[in-house]
Parts: sequence; C-alpha cells; structure tokens
Amino acid sequence: MRRWLAVLLVLALLPAAAAAQQTQLRVPYTRFVLPNGLNVILHEDHTTPTVSVNMWYDVGSGREKPGRTGFAHLFEHILFEGSENVPEGKFDEWLEAAGGNNNGSTNSDRTNYWEDIPSNALDLALFLESDRMGHLLGSMSPATVDGQRNVVKNERRQSYENRPYGMAFLALDSAMYSPDHPYSWPTIGSMEDLSAASYEDVVEFFSTYYTPANASLSIAGDIDTEETRRLVEHWFSDVEGRGKPAPITAPTPYLAYEKRMVLEDRVQLPRIYMCWLTAPLHTPGDAEMDVVSGVLTDGKTSRLYRRLVYDMQIAQDVFAFQGSSSLSSQFCIISTARSGHSLDEIEAVIQEELDRLKAEPPTEREVRRIVNGYEASFLDRLERIGGFGGKADALNAYYTRTGNPDYFNEDLSRYTSLGPMDIQSAIQSFLRDDGRVVLSIVPQGKPELAAGRPSTE
Repeated sequence: MRRWLAVLLVLALLPAAAAAQQTQLRVPYTRFVLPNGLNVILHEDHTTPTVSVNMWYDVGSGREKPGRTGFAHLFEHILFEGSENVPEGKFDEWLEAAGGNNNGSTNSDRTNYWEDIPSNALDLALFLESDRMGHLLGSMSPATVDGQRNVVKNERRQSYENRPYGMAFLALDSAMYSPDHPYSWPTIGSMEDLSAASYEDVVEFFSTYYTPANASLSIAGDIDTEETRRLVEHWFSDVEGRGKPAPITAPTPYLAYEKRMVLEDRVQLPRIYMCWLTAPLHTPGDAEMDVVSGVLTDGKTSRLYRRLVYDMQIAQDVFAFQGSSSLSSQFCIISTARSGHSLDEIEAVIQEELDRLKAEPPTEREVRRIVNGYEASFLDRLERIGGFGGKADALNAYYTRTGNPDYFNEDLSRYTSLGPMDIQSAIQSFLRDDGRVVLSIVPQGKPELAAGRPSTE
C-alpha cells in the first residue's frame, strides 16, 4: 500500500514538474549606449535596498603581446590606487564608510570591477567608476606603476613560485598553446615582462583598452530606471570617447599528439594533470564537458572519486573541470597519489573510466544528478544581485559574450537539454588519447615517480 501511495504521489507531481521545466527565465533590463560608446544595462530588483554596480572591460591577458604580458592584471591593481579626483586610498575608504564593498578580477578574456552598496550610495559608486575610467592618467605616475608592479610580482610568488604545485598551469598553458596564441601565457604575466614594462607601455595599454566603447556598465538592484539613467549620463558623459579596439584574433589551437612533461617541486606526494583542448565558451560541447567533469568527480558517487579515493584508496583526491574561455577551453583531470601509490596506477584507472564512457554513455541518472545540481546552483545565483556571478555581473557577461544581456534561459537550457548520448559524444570528440598533455609533478630528485615517459617531441 505504501509503495502505491508513493507512485500516486509521483504521478501527481509530474505535471507540476513539467510545468516548472517549461518556465522561461527572464531578467528584464533596459539597455542604452552613451554618445561616447559606453554600453549601459539597468535591472530593477527591489528585494533588498542594495545595488550592485558592475563594470566589464573587454580586455584580459589575451589582449597582451608576447614580451609585454601581465598588463591587464596590473591594471586591475592600479585602478584601485585613486584617480584625479579620488586620492590614493580613498576608493575603498569612501565605499566602506557608505556600507559598501568592492572587488575586481582579471582573466584571459576580460577585466571586471564591482561595488555592492546600499541603494542610497549609488551616486558615490558611479562617481568612483567614472573618475577612474575618464581621469586615471592625471594621477598615475611611474611611482604608482612601480608600486603595483611590485605587488603583482609578490602575488605571483605567493600564487605560483612559492606554492606547492603552483607552477603546474604555467607549464600546461605553454604546452597546450603555441607561443603566438594569447592563452599561452598566464594572466599574471611573467616576472621578466613585469620588470620590462615601462610607464609609457602602461599608459598606451590604458588609452587603448580602457575606453567607454570597450566597456559595459551593469547596474542591478533597488533602483529607479529613469533616475539611474540620468545619474549615469551625469557621471559618464564627460568621459572622452575613443575608438573600440579591433577584435582579437588567434590561431585555432590543436594538439596533434600526446605530450608528457615532468616538473620537480617541493612537494611530498606526486600529482598528475591530464588536460585536453575543448570547445570555447557557449559553443557546442562546452556545457557537455561541464557535465563530464561532474560525472567523473562531483561527489562520492562519481566515477573517479568512488574508484580512486573511496574504493581503491590510491589517491588523496581527484577533481575535473572545464575551464571555459572565449577562444578555446581546457578540460583537466587532476589527482594526487596517496603515500605508497603511483601516478601510473591513477592514470590507468582514469584511462579505464574514460574508455568505458567512450564505449558506453553514462546513465540517465548520472547525467540528471549533475544537471539538477547545476540548475539549483544557477537558480541560487539568480537570487543574488552583486558580487562575482550575481545578476549584475551575469548581465554584463552575457552581453559581452553573446550580445544578449538576458541570456539566462538560453544558458541554462544548454544543460537541461543534455542526455547521456550527448555526454558520450563530447568525450569521444574531445578527450583524445593522441591529443592531450599529461603533466606529472613529483618531489624534487624523484623524476622516476612521473606517470609514463616524458615526450621527446
């Protein structure tokens, strides 16, 4: 009887579930462009008396030149140092006094900045953003550049040179992309390039890329659209308009064979990295590879975690991810060996599971588990207006990458429409045995602990 009641309950819920799946996500917005070229997106959300001001510049490390890397990230630091009408140190101080907080980030494709503030502090945030867009050079000096250059160098030491396994992705990026590809160097830049950058180089970079026509301003939260438009026009109309830089071009990357590398590091346990080139962001195959990472390593029941960490207990950890970017993406599987076990053991199990998925698709239950988790996370982010990944940030991201700020429904549909055969097809297409980089990081003086043999090509 209890089982039949459960069946009837499920049947009763099916129409509601189907209706929920058919619900179209919609984030209404108003968009306009100032005469100087600045794109502006406004979204009203009166849930709380807060506002997020989010600025995207269409410049990341991919815009840099060989020999002059690290400029995009260096500018992320410089923009917090003050401008003509904002003394050094006052940017953070004034925002914090108003009850706000702020941050920024840089990657290969873009640099973004945001301020999360009480709604009555919108004027302040717009003044600060407009002043550093239009009036930065008047306050910037060689001493400012040198100071932040040293900060970035120290950040690189902490994040890469002095961190266990920290040099892994520097080696992987240079192995996966040809030297003329803009993803072959790290966002943080090289020590040599940071040292060589002149004040004139930095001024030229700002004048070229920090222009209104190369930026998008998104404001979401407790606002009145017409009043906010007036404020934006007031604060940004005096920013000089300059031409938009030409679109970035790059050769299409391709790995024609397997590359094997070994790095010795001050670590106790060896770690393996297996990486492939995959589909660019928002193109067919990108969402599929996100789901592949979940099937392999998301949770204790995932295929690789269950075998490597739980059942066989030969690995300390294992995780996979799809690193999506505009020109090309990377899919990586990373695992650290447990004491007394080898990277060869771990690689054999990883290969076994990949071969199994190439021969037979994952189950419907495996795929639904990952897709449902992604959907829940996606909807959770929609409840936030600010910070990284909140609605203000997402409106800018979607506009910059697709031309449509309200791309929420289309983005989520990339995942909810997937089935087991789609996942199998993506694995067969992208995770080629003859087109990948396998990196072993081993304790110093123990190259024999590497997986397989290093490539001599």
